[in-house]
Amino acid sequence: MDEESEHLMLWPALALIGFLVLTAFVVVLGTVSTDRYEREQQARTMSARPAAKSIGVAPTT
Repeated sequence: MDEESEHLMLWPALALIGFLVLTAFVVVLGTVSTDRYEREQQARTMSARPAAKSIGVAPTT
């Protein structure tokens, strides 16, 4: 291969590597955001007032 054809092959390879890096970055950001959201939801659920204590069964008609 001469220098020009090597140079022409470099740009598609760099574009592919850049695409894969950016895709991985977006996946990591989404994972972190989802983890944070789930922790906040769990904290809200745990801090909610407990339900009233059940005394008996209401009669059904």
